[in-house]
Amino acid sequence: MESLEYLDIVVRGWMHDARNKILAAFNKDLDVWTKSGRNDLVTNIDKEIEKIYSKNIRLLFPEANIIGEESFTQGDLNMNGMTWFIDPIDGTMNFVKQHCHFASMLAIYENGKGVRGYIYDVVRDKLYWGGPDVGVFCNNEKMKDPSNTVLRDGLIGIGAPYLIHNFCNLQAVALASSGTRMYGSAGIQIIHVIEGKCVGYVSYLRPWDFAAGRVLAETLGLSMKKIDGTPLNMLVSSDVLVATKNAQKDIAKLTKKS
Repeated sequence: MESLEYLDIVVRGWMHDARNKILAAFNKDLDVWTKSGRNDLVTNIDKEIEKIYSKNIRLLFPEANIIGEESFTQGDLNMNGMTWFIDPIDGTMNFVKQHCHFASMLAIYENGKGVRGYIYDVVRDKLYWGGPDVGVFCNNEKMKDPSNTVLRDGLIGIGAPYLIHNFCNLQAVALASSGTRMYGSAGIQIIHVIEGKCVGYVSYLRPWDFAAGRVLAETLGLSMKKIDGTPLNMLVSSDVLVATKNAQKDIAKLTKKS
């Protein structure tokens, strides 16, 4: 495997190139399709960016596993050796409707262990990247661990369906916090947690939605587990809670009452 220092330079270059293509698409007509339902969108740009990332990965690592949002099959679900997770545009609805509040994400795992996560807030041109050996950076500035704030003193991000349907008593969690926030992008929501702007975020996520965020969050001393506190399976979609350790404890007490 190439040195991680070298990979950081290369991958950041890939993501900056992807940013240019994504921003240029704002001035073009997009091809938009639905996937699982009318609110689950994919565009030609999602597919193009994923193909570019995959091609670049294959040139460097022909034998690597690639789990990409727009192209995966069940046969791809393998964590032996090197595995890359790709979410070319996380928050496609926001990309289409708002031209903001979306991210591009990549993650690298070695035999199931996260070694690098990259979350790019494309419009703000802020790339959050790093891993356990180097820490976490926003562009070139190293980030500090966020404060271990309790639930009542912070904002909480909750996926809309979970809050509306009171999944695992999350309405009580919202009421116990300082307020709720919904942005429609796991990448953007996770950025707010690692920056300390929110004490947590919970939603139903697929592996490519949380793979990069898990590396960054855990490197910064945050908790990322299922709501009930059990470990995540990197190959399975499930409820995911990323939070400060104190907020995670507070949320666990409230959700156990459901």
